[in-house]
Amino acid sequence: MSILLTREEYEHIARNLALPHEAFIDGAFRPAISGKTFRTVNPATGAVLTDIAACAAEDVDLAVASARTAFDDGRWSALRPGERKEVLLRLCELMARDATELAVMESLDSGKTIFDCTTIDVPETIHCLRWHAELIDKIYDQVAPASDNHVAMVVREPVGVVGLVLPWNFPLLMLAWKIGPALAAGCSVVLKPAAETSLTALRVAQLAHEAGVPPGVLNVVPGSGSAVGEPLGRHPDVDMVSFTGSTVTGRRFLHYSADSNLKEVVLEMGGKNPCVVMDDAEELDVVAAHVVNGAFWNMGENCSAASRLIVHKDIKGALLEKVKALAAEWKVGDPLDPTVRVGALVSKTHFDKVCGYIAAAKQEEIVVGGRSIGGAFVEPTIVDVGSNDTVLAREEIFGPVLSVITVSSFDEAIAVANDTEYGLAASLFTANAKRAIRGARAIRAGTVTVNSFGEGDIATPFGGYKQSGFGGRDNSIHAHDQYTQLKTIWLDLNVA
Repeated sequence: MSILLTREEYEHIARNLALPHEAFIDGAFRPAISGKTFRTVNPATGAVLTDIAACAAEDVDLAVASARTAFDDGRWSALRPGERKEVLLRLCELMARDATELAVMESLDSGKTIFDCTTIDVPETIHCLRWHAELIDKIYDQVAPASDNHVAMVVREPVGVVGLVLPWNFPLLMLAWKIGPALAAGCSVVLKPAAETSLTALRVAQLAHEAGVPPGVLNVVPGSGSAVGEPLGRHPDVDMVSFTGSTVTGRRFLHYSADSNLKEVVLEMGGKNPCVVMDDAEELDVVAAHVVNGAFWNMGENCSAASRLIVHKDIKGALLEKVKALAAEWKVGDPLDPTVRVGALVSKTHFDKVCGYIAAAKQEEIVVGGRSIGGAFVEPTIVDVGSNDTVLAREEIFGPVLSVITVSSFDEAIAVANDTEYGLAASLFTANAKRAIRGARAIRAGTVTVNSFGEGDIATPFGGYKQSGFGGRDNSIHAHDQYTQLKTIWLDLNVA
């Protein structure tokens, strides 16, 4: 169980952190070839944290060449599965050793609360990496049915050099979701962290090297999307790209692939996720807790946030009273205060975007909130939007804003839930078992939780339908599939 420190103890750790600031290529830190840097700031205070190497296409070329050499000479890809497992488990031990420092670094860089970083993000990151490490020597290949004169083997091989492009909302956890199965499969990696949140990715690369991951196998190239993400997506020697982020940016990676070497692409993108509460839902106190957590956890900066509350008219009033009371308990403020539940939005640009949506909300009925606090904080906001046709109900806000939509029947609720271009996640609250199963099957989303908000766990695949996902799934054994190629080996045993 994670132990929380005091605010003063976290501030002391923050003042004494050694922050990484250079790219990590071929087993060592190095500046960008151009010598350029960009500033990363603490979104809660606006204070400069450090200047980070502003990499570009030539740095991507260097990292890809390093990854290709490492892959081709087999220093990682040809290791016995158990040997790769031992190295990744050592990485988990080192991360557990430095867990508090990683949590503080993550909070400073992203605005995430130290409560979430300490109790969720860092422990889940380590658990994810350990789970994939333990899976390495437990995945079996197959022998297909054939005649007595033939043997048909179906084997997995690592896909090669993979580009991993991370979002800024869960820097550590999304890193683990991607490097866990990629390294487990034997691939070499060139990883681009979000420009807003590069620090922990660089630190993990350093720890991976300390754990024994060979040079060239895990490279981290910080920089902007245009300077690093696009060259990585277009690179002819990258075999596969996995991206998590906005749908707009995800589309670009399909173009990059088509314009280059037709590299495989896996996309996990946006969501406008429904939380459906029917009139027979039981224990409204529990339901309300799930609604509030689904909408406001991580400041709503969550692709699977339950940002649309679709509630039956007969239960709406009672539920909203409980939701309002619980939302008021979510303290907004300094992310290094362990009693705070809502930290800072990741950047001034994103803060302005969310505030623009809240300004639009004032044309609707604001039930709770609606205020920005300082230059980085937005209080939990609940808006009764009336219908599913408003901007607030249709566009991904990626902030602590919950849109409430009233329905009169189960069929109407499911229709509204599906009336979106996204299909990442959904929640359904009902006491009727048949209705629960019918609804879970009818909602077009990659994950549907019943009588809870969540994403499953590391053992369940995560990804979306429609414009929320493309090409594969994160988490579970299925995540390994996207970092491997299937090969058929046909052996003819006929005597010549």
